[in-house]
Amino acid sequence: MLVHPVGLGSFIHSNSGKMTGAPLILRLDVTGTPVRWIPWEDAVCLYTRGMVAWTAGEHEFVVRGGHARATGERSCLTIHSIVAIKRSGRGAPLPRTLPPLSNHELFRRDAFLCMYCGDPFSDGQLTRDHVIPLSRGGLDVWSNVVSACRSCNTRKGCKTPEQARMPLLAVPYVPNWAEFLALSNRRILADQMEFLSTRFKRHRPARLSA
Repeated sequence: MLVHPVGLGSFIHSNSGKMTGAPLILRLDVTGTPVRWIPWEDAVCLYTRGMVAWTAGEHEFVVRGGHARATGERSCLTIHSIVAIKRSGRGAPLPRTLPPLSNHELFRRDAFLCMYCGDPFSDGQLTRDHVIPLSRGGLDVWSNVVSACRSCNTRKGCKTPEQARMPLLAVPYVPNWAEFLALSNRRILADQMEFLSTRFKRHRPARLSA
């Protein structure tokens, strides 16, 4: 099966003939609430099973299958970058409201900046710091963690920012589900980001003054 994206150029194919680097499809429930990212193969299955209620987004992908033995015609299916799925008989699962915490999304939330010194760092140079240390009853939750370089994390140790005299540059916040989906996808398409951004929190804590 071949996939040809309309208006996006060619995907990268591996030596095995499988497509790699293809953008993920944004799956919604029938009301338009974002649920999760799915690979294009899963989207094809949903289309063929008649589970797609409606679509959105500007990007389309043409999936070409095999040739019919009787007519010689090649099967063809167009899938969209955003798909809303019909409710199943068992009831579709509700999207999660509290995103799981991981370093990947945490570092992206904090724009790959150390929240103490303000310098930019790569993934491998950042650590997860607990504002209120775990040893002092702090929790491993979004609102109590920030990105910190190794030097600042070591310097802060098991102290609070106030005790270490290391004020935070910004208040940590809990992303909603739409924000989490945007943070978790490094290859997000422009139309998918536009769709998700309409569901971002409108009031974001301001960066703290030095």
